[in-house]
Amino acid sequence: MRIWLAILLILALAPSAWADVSSGPKVGDKIPPLPVFAATGEFKDKTVDLAKERGDKPAVYVFVQAEHWGRPMFRFIKKLDEVIPEEAKDAAVVAVWLGEKPDDYKEYLPKISQYYSAAALTVFTGEKAGPKDWGINLDAHITVVVAAKGKVAAAFGFQSVNDTDAPMVRDALKNAVK
Repeated sequence: MRIWLAILLILALAPSAWADVSSGPKVGDKIPPLPVFAATGEFKDKTVDLAKERGDKPAVYVFVQAEHWGRPMFRFIKKLDEVIPEEAKDAAVVAVWLGEKPDDYKEYLPKISQYYSAAALTVFTGEKAGPKDWGINLDAHITVVVAAKGKVAAAFGFQSVNDTDAPMVRDALKNAVK
């Protein structure tokens, strides 16, 4: 009986060890097209298919439901921005804002870009749920898709996220590029 109580306690105290909801494409799927407006980065002020541009290079795609944007998500992406480029040659973080006010996001993202060293901050200007082939679950406030060799290596959907969740994503990328 005590062992079950210990297991329940561990599960209750470590909720960030697993994603909250299923979101994103299936592991093993080819990375689908990602047409976005680049608010920062190499393609600034252009609409581009970043998945096509990234090709087989490792990437962590972060889909942000803009209505849920806040300090914990900011810190999570900042932590990814710090650790992902160290994990693999040419690895990058691509953050994609989803929501009903794309013009507002296009104006806002360059202002916060000063806090990120490498992350590309982008806006999807279509449906609120993002590009249809990405399978973004609107119940996920943030969806993270780890890609390597042009395929999905891992996908996480979070209703609550912070910088302590970044190591799980880093480890998924590290395993994918082996």
